[in-house]
Amino acid sequence: MVSSLAKAKLIVVSRTSLSATYAVGLVYASKTPIKAYEITGSSAVDPQAEVTSNILTVQKLLAPLSREEIGIVRCIGLNYTDHAAEAKMAIPDRPTLFYKPSTTIVGPGDEIVIPKVAQPVNEHLSDYEVELVIVIGKTARDVPEDQALDYVLGYSVGNDVSFRKHQMAVTQWGFSKSFDDTTPLGPCIVAATAIDSRSLPLKTVLNGKVLQDGNTANLIFGVEKLVAYLSQGTTLLPGTVIYTGTPKGVGAFANPKIVLKDGDDVRVSVEEIGTLINPVVEEGSTTSKL
Repeated sequence: MVSSLAKAKLIVVSRTSLSATYAVGLVYASKTPIKAYEITGSSAVDPQAEVTSNILTVQKLLAPLSREEIGIVRCIGLNYTDHAAEAKMAIPDRPTLFYKPSTTIVGPGDEIVIPKVAQPVNEHLSDYEVELVIVIGKTARDVPEDQALDYVLGYSVGNDVSFRKHQMAVTQWGFSKSFDDTTPLGPCIVAATAIDSRSLPLKTVLNGKVLQDGNTANLIFGVEKLVAYLSQGTTLLPGTVIYTGTPKGVGAFANPKIVLKDGDDVRVSVEEIGTLINPVVEEGSTTSKL
């Protein structure tokens, strides 16, 4: 959704524009202006929103949903068979849910900020996690699995940046997963009717090196199961985002371990959706704005 000539949120509604969309994150990173059709309405999840014929030039690409629209970030842990294997953990019999506050969300090109509480990075193991993100489009509660896709507006790309020392010190992950400006989302939302979420390649590239190279075919709990499960007795509001888990290749299980550090360039992508690119800074460093 375009909010002005200077700043925009991108929503893709048809398959015909997917080839251009997949490159939007790369185009934006190259500082090339992006052209997009204006969408009327107050929000990406506004049921009255309509695509117009008015073409605008985008100079600043925002996260496709604002923090206010998202409210609470829902995340699923250990949801890929290959990631469970590298972690030497049993396949769960139900989704493992944890939450992040919306203050963790940042958009394309925004800094991922490693806070002082998670430094030094080699001790705290700052890590990347490429994820397919579900975006709920209308109020959902007690949704049957065979109707789940009716409630999905579309999909985006996420990076569930994690800090393993804090995460593994306790059984609840809320603290380690809730640091400000650590959860990229974008570069756009692609309509659920435009792609099939069941077999999408997804990657993490850190400083030019491919570290994760997975496929959503290895999800333990797919989109329909997650929406049905999470909506049991619980209202999922429009704008709800669900980070669906990450495939194998995280830094914590590499040998030697790989950590995110000041000056890194991290790129996460899901085929047919796009590439989400963010620089990494350590709070208090000479490159950090904090």
